[in-house]
Amino acid sequence: MKQYQVTGMSCAACQARVEKAVSKVPGVESVAVSLLTNSMGVEGEAAPASVIEAVEKAGYGASLKDGSAASHTSASACGSSCSLNTAPAEDMLKDTETPKLVKRLVLSAAFLLILMYVSMGHNMWGFPLPEYFHHNFIGLAILQMLLAIVVMIINRKFFENGFRSILHGAPNMDTLVALGSGVSFAWSLVVLFSMCGKITQGVPLMDLKDIYHDQLYFESAAMIPALITVGKTLESLSKGRTTNALKSLMRLTPKTARILKEEQGEGNGVIEVIVPIEQVHVGELFAVKPGESIPVDGVVEEGESAVDESALTGESVPVDKAPGDTVSAATINRSGYLRCRATRVGEDTTLSKIIQMVSDAAATKAPIARIADKVSGIFVPAVIGIAILVIVGWLIAGQDLSFSLARGISVLVISCPCALGLATPVAIMVGNGLGARNGVLFKTSEALETAGKANIVALDKTGTITSGEPRVTRILTCDGVAEGELLEKAYALEKKSEHPLARAVVERYEEQDAAKNVAEVTGFAIHAGHGLEGRYLEKLLHGGNGEYIRQFASIPKNIEEAATNFAGNGETPLFFEEEGKLLGIIVVADTIKSDSPEGIRQLKNLGLRVVMLTGDNPATAHAIAGKAEVDYVVAGVLPDAKAQTVKTLQEYGKVIMVGDGINDAPALTSADIGIAIGAGTDVAIDSADIVLMNSSLTDVAAAVRLSRKTLRNIHENLFWAFFYNIICIPIAAGILAWKMNPMVGAAAMSISSFTVCMNALRLNLFNMKDPGRDRALHGKSLVELPFPKPDTQVGKVLSAEQAAPKKINIPETEERSSTMRKTLKIEGMMCGHCEASVKKALEELDFISLAMPDHKSNTCVIEIPEGKEFDEAKVREVIEGKDYKYLGAE
Repeated sequence: MKQYQVTGMSCAACQARVEKAVSKVPGVESVAVSLLTNSMGVEGEAAPASVIEAVEKAGYGASLKDGSAASHTSASACGSSCSLNTAPAEDMLKDTETPKLVKRLVLSAAFLLILMYVSMGHNMWGFPLPEYFHHNFIGLAILQMLLAIVVMIINRKFFENGFRSILHGAPNMDTLVALGSGVSFAWSLVVLFSMCGKITQGVPLMDLKDIYHDQLYFESAAMIPALITVGKTLESLSKGRTTNALKSLMRLTPKTARILKEEQGEGNGVIEVIVPIEQVHVGELFAVKPGESIPVDGVVEEGESAVDESALTGESVPVDKAPGDTVSAATINRSGYLRCRATRVGEDTTLSKIIQMVSDAAATKAPIARIADKVSGIFVPAVIGIAILVIVGWLIAGQDLSFSLARGISVLVISCPCALGLATPVAIMVGNGLGARNGVLFKTSEALETAGKANIVALDKTGTITSGEPRVTRILTCDGVAEGELLEKAYALEKKSEHPLARAVVERYEEQDAAKNVAEVTGFAIHAGHGLEGRYLEKLLHGGNGEYIRQFASIPKNIEEAATNFAGNGETPLFFEEEGKLLGIIVVADTIKSDSPEGIRQLKNLGLRVVMLTGDNPATAHAIAGKAEVDYVVAGVLPDAKAQTVKTLQEYGKVIMVGDGINDAPALTSADIGIAIGAGTDVAIDSADIVLMNSSLTDVAAAVRLSRKTLRNIHENLFWAFFYNIICIPIAAGILAWKMNPMVGAAAMSISSFTVCMNALRLNLFNMKDPGRDRALHGKSLVELPFPKPDTQVGKVLSAEQAAPKKINIPETEERSSTMRKTLKIEGMMCGHCEASVKKALEELDFISLAMPDHKSNTCVIEIPEGKEFDEAKVREVIEGKDYKYLGAE
């Protein structure tokens, strides 16, 4: 999307005019103009020059934003050392309009007070005037005219824009102000000439008193633009506050980095050099002292510290960092000294992507905004037509021209298209900013609007509900064996293996800080698909599955039964024996995140049905689903089947899909709203509509909560904008008993836009992570879905038939029918983690589009797209590189 800055817009009619003009440019696929940020997003192949020309022909100004498509080209050309320069973007958001409006307002008020003193103070309250003006109604009228001219010149922008828009055939709010003030002045000028004519005809001066008091509207001609300037100033101040969140993010961008470089000369040491952030390259080593901001994304190579990531995630508790952990730009090092290696710089950093997402969201348009856009497009011409009808109607009814003009002018100045145009974008901007501060990023305005309308949420299991990494959950020892002894010997054996389950055992032992006391295992060997063996302190040690260990030791009945129950719960028991004696079992599983049950409970309280989608076997899926307390389970589904399942769910309502992996991308794209957790893959994040920085399911509920609150705020704004115009226009026309003065109409118009902006700013007070009022937010009836519910009997293994959902027919597309399938024989896979490791490795090969491993049958079905050739040597290399045995392909 190319982003442009647009100048000269004053109301929703201007916005509609610009959109209409740009949409006609060849090559433009879609256009969204934001009156709030004076920006425009354009999709398509149209040249920027053509877009800018179209805007200028419509009577406005436009320029390509820095950091848009044009500057992206140069950024990619300069390589990885380029850094995002947020200064131009920040300048775009800088409030330059408010100071100008304040200056206009002060000057207008000064001359207007003098005018009001002359026109009303002297006659109504007896304020003194020079003797020359006593009963000199011609002189007073001329003085009023001169003062009115000064105020109108100060506010000449209304007249310049208003009459220019008429010439372009697109009248706007400025047109209404210009016409209201201009007609008041012109009529008063005619009355002044009439008074002069009566003097020449010998009419006594005192006889002009009634004409002076009842038919002159010089004060209205000045008061109308002055009061509108008051409203514009208040509106500009409140609009500026709506972009504070985005401006705050931009200010977080570090300006310098402390690069580590080798010292030239005899010392050959390492020195710290402070350089501008633009000069940092990927792969360079940088240092961060306590209290400093981390300049770019990187990986810790040396040192330990607590890092405050609240600027990105919204979480106030610092996160401990050690060698191997990742760090992000703009987070703050709170304690220790860190040495890190840069991995992402410039526009690729996490902070830069957040800024881009929030900025892009502001440039898009929510579907609900189209209602106001349609009305705004015809609003001003309709109001001008109504004003003319009101004047003619009162003249026909027998009223004089002065009275009729006053009613028509009131209609012109009280009508407010600005309130309609601002109703949606101000709420969207505040909502987006609030989400960004709390680690919830909405990529588009449509995502912010739609998320709250969903009534079904589908959750991926691995990495979303669970941590995605195996952890030791239980340790069961045999008689006479201490837990520490079993863990020590298991660690000694497993630390030489790269298996995911082995890493879980190693991490558990290393948490005790005792790893340095463990002797090395000798004679280490891997028996793929079965287990490990080696000598520890001269004793033969074996570890692996039950079938493997039975060759060396007998397994007590109680251990056997416990292992069976653990396996039924989706956990993997690892057996260990030494010199013919069973030591015990260590149970490993992909554990549920601590906050997942709470997040799921909040989603239920918001009125959503929660469905878990997973490629795991039914037994594991139902065990996890029971603990997480989801409503429904769909197990054993491949990526394409996940997407089809989402489409089936869409028959029952709007669907949110939450995932983190490459295999979730099709489902994220198919859903009404795709939510990617921040710790997920780039593919998943690119496919999603909403990104969670905290990788927590409670933030999914927070996103829904914020969406509903924002939509409610938009409805309030639209109601006020429509209600105001529907009620006030008839009052201004004089249809009701009250005959409104045009000055009162101008004041009401000013208040209307200000009210809409202030109502949107109330969103900043909303606590999107507070579930206390969730039940009051929905009120929807819960849908029943055609999928099995979790089995509540922990340890009971369901058959595939019991756990399967109702049949989903996946159409055989041309793309799928043209692929070639092969079945690989692989020995050594023991669990779902082995399957995930093999799947990831194989799908990284460019000639394999899909890999479906099964550890039970020791096979893996792969799909090879048309035009690609199967390379068995590469397949063998990849599989054996993961410590599995490749036996061939069929």
